Amino acid sequence: MEQTHEFPPPPPPRLEDCLRLLRGERDEQRLAGLLLVTKICNKDDLDSIRRVYEAVGVRFLNRLLRTGMGNANATGGGNENQDVYLQLSVTILSVFCRVMQIAAADEMVSKIPLILQIMTRHSALNILEECYEFLFLVAASSNKDGVTALVESGGLEVLASQMPSLADGSTIFELSIRLLQLVVDNTFPDTLIGEYLSELSTMVCCIAQQFACLQNALKFELLHLLSIVLAWHQLGPLYDALQRVSNDKWPTYIQAAADQKLQALVVAESMVSMLGEGWLIGQVNLHDTQSSFPSDRCLFLVLELSRVEVAVLLNDLGYLKYGASSSSSGDISQKQAKLSLAFNLLEKIIKLVSEAGEYEGGVISDDSITKVIQGLNETTGVVLEYLNDAKDHGQRKGDDLLASVRFVGSYLAETPLACKEKVENLLGFLLSVEGEHEQSPFLSICFLLPMLYQITRTIEGCKVFASSGGYKAVVGCVIELFSSNHHTEESGSRSLACDTLINLLLMREQIHVRLDEHAFVPLLRAFALWEEKAKDGPPVLMASSICCLIFKYTSEESLLQYPGFDFSTLNALSQLIARSLSTTALDDYDAAKSSHDLHDIIIEENLGEKLRAWARDNKLTNQTFS
Repeated sequence: MEQTHEFPPPPPPRLEDCLRLLRGERDEQRLAGLLLVTKICNKDDLDSIRRVYEAVGVRFLNRLLRTGMGNANATGGGNENQDVYLQLSVTILSVFCRVMQIAAADEMVSKIPLILQIMTRHSALNILEECYEFLFLVAASSNKDGVTALVESGGLEVLASQMPSLADGSTIFELSIRLLQLVVDNTFPDTLIGEYLSELSTMVCCIAQQFACLQNALKFELLHLLSIVLAWHQLGPLYDALQRVSNDKWPTYIQAAADQKLQALVVAESMVSMLGEGWLIGQVNLHDTQSSFPSDRCLFLVLELSRVEVAVLLNDLGYLKYGASSSSSGDISQKQAKLSLAFNLLEKIIKLVSEAGEYEGGVISDDSITKVIQGLNETTGVVLEYLNDAKDHGQRKGDDLLASVRFVGSYLAETPLACKEKVENLLGFLLSVEGEHEQSPFLSICFLLPMLYQITRTIEGCKVFASSGGYKAVVGCVIELFSSNHHTEESGSRSLACDTLINLLLMREQIHVRLDEHAFVPLLRAFALWEEKAKDGPPVLMASSICCLIFKYTSEESLLQYPGFDFSTLNALSQLIARSLSTTALDDYDAAKSSHDLHDIIIEENLGEKLRAWARDNKLTNQTFS
């Protein structure tokens, strides 16, 4: 029987064998060495990768890449092996760039234009994936040089053209997102919006779709990217571009997935600013899926996220400001900024519910409105507790306090009797709160004017307003609104402030609360100074009405005892009241639709006779009373 001999298999190639081939004189040897490297070298073995890179040399890599691109024939293999050379070269380059020092080298940065050129010519997924990995590793390792080279070489155009066709959640898509994140982090927003607006809007739409569909860790990176891009203050052109894109589903994708805490709130606030409060409601149907969500799902997600953030941030701020032995002003400022964001969204929801109408895409049901109001009422209670804590600690200055008053004012403007007892106890304090860089509580007073106007339409409300001394704050607000130094265009605040004082003065005898006459004297002086430059219209009528109601409870002699109040002041006020009775003023008054008959207030108690007497006694002429 013939005996057979089995020979042991040859030993597998070792790294040293590959390095020997890579150091060979002929390109065929180096090609063989590189092919062996792809089979035996672990991509995570950075030391071995570095040794291979040093052995093969940069010049051969350049020749191999150019040959694969069809720009040279240095390797002698002809065009029939061009795709093989291209695949090998981009694979080897992406592996080399796993070593940070190699990726950061100028040799690799200089290859970015070539890699982008390959991406525009070849659609094979294996080649594209290696190209994206190379670009990401170089951009991430070379400080800003790689990102600059990428942007200047047309990288954003390539990303924008390919991103819509990349498979959902694929490795290539993930690399493209991380690459775009590097660009956003290292490029001025003005540059991106000014020069790459179309590309940016295309990519935002793609990111929004993936944000809705993906349920893995990449979702958080998409959220982070959206929160940065949509929060840029130069968003006007980007908003316009996004509204013109053919894919009109992208707002729906974001709506469907806005559930990731603070960054989600940043995105939601940007969307509401861009598309209006109606974005919060509407049936959500995702493209190419069977998924759909209730029309108020996004509304309640944003509401609850905002409420939770407010509660947590107020608790943290309370501890930092009053409980901690030492706290960083930076920590407080960051939390104040986050608090302002959450409050802003809650105020948008208040506006949405207050209008309670039908929006394009959905209707708010009565049950939804009830639930929203319950949530807002609870949050308002929490905010008032925080403000009460500030009062107890003698603190009335801070951006967090001002934002809290703004939110409370927005809610109480729609429901003035909410949290009634807490509001009554805190009213004087609320009207004294100032922002960190404000010199007066003017803004806080303006935030609360809608509520104050409504409560002073009742005797009970006027009692609370008078007892708290809040009328003095509103007097100061009216002075500032009528002052030549105040350049506000908010005529609504002026009307509300004047109407609030008129409500109080009309009920003065019924509330049985003594008002401080001295508090109104600066207001009369302010009206007298304003009269010279005032134009006929509703403001003249409002100012005259307040003057007449003050005159009703005082006398000429009493007023003249105050410093700075003299006969010239009385003269100016008499001129003001005379003008209010003119035909022009009355015509404008009718158009204003005031809640009071200001004309009747002015002539009540025969004030015209009083003014004529003042004019006669003080030799004032050219009065036009009738």
